[in-house]
Amino acid sequence: MGKIICAGLGPGAPDLISVRADRLIRSSRHVAYFRKKGKLGNARRIVKDMLPANCIEYAMEYPFTTELPFDSPEYIARLAAFYDDWTERLADLAGSTDVVVLCEGDPLFYGSFMHLYIRLQGRVEVEIIPGVPGMVGCWNVTNLPMTWGDDVLAVLMGTLAEDDLVHHMYGADALVIMKTGCNLPKVRRALERAGRLEDAWLVERGTMPGERIARLAEVEAADCPYFATVLVAGHGRRPEAAE
Repeated sequence: MGKIICAGLGPGAPDLISVRADRLIRSSRHVAYFRKKGKLGNARRIVKDMLPANCIEYAMEYPFTTELPFDSPEYIARLAAFYDDWTERLADLAGSTDVVVLCEGDPLFYGSFMHLYIRLQGRVEVEIIPGVPGMVGCWNVTNLPMTWGDDVLAVLMGTLAEDDLVHHMYGADALVIMKTGCNLPKVRRALERAGRLEDAWLVERGTMPGERIARLAEVEAADCPYFATVLVAGHGRRPEAAE
């Protein structure tokens, strides 16, 4: 019997992968990763110089991208079938060998692997190697201390309704907003309503080639990068610096 090992790849820069995950990837014989149809995939791009020449790859291509509403019954059914199919395929493969599954950030923090993980329980041994969450890489490239003292940090999805975003923004000191892309105009409006827009930063492709850091208030309204995170730092309890 083999096992399935999910390796967290961190925020995007290859040198931010953990030593443990790095060693595993460089010695792997079977590697699976998620990607959009026709794309290389961000996880595969991160490890492009690390895989052995004899490694067999399994590209798990999502059945769609944005053509269906994410909360529609068809979207949910097709995505569930996709995860069911790859659960069967990976479990069968792990019957005789180890399989490494790549996952950006940390596998258990909004990662696609979680949908496989719950389906694999009781069928095959699963090991997870933690990774640095993408948001941590983003706030480090901005040099923003994110939380002080008793600050409350809220991690929000740009897919939430605007009123829900505003509600959570009022209830937290520091904010991380993910899944921006086409939702960025809505996120921007919510931040403005909550009085937080002037403190918001947009980080596109944090720690990766093409990285961009800008104040959200200064970004054109039509500029909606897909791979971007919005950050608002907290300003809580902290000792005053000596004069």
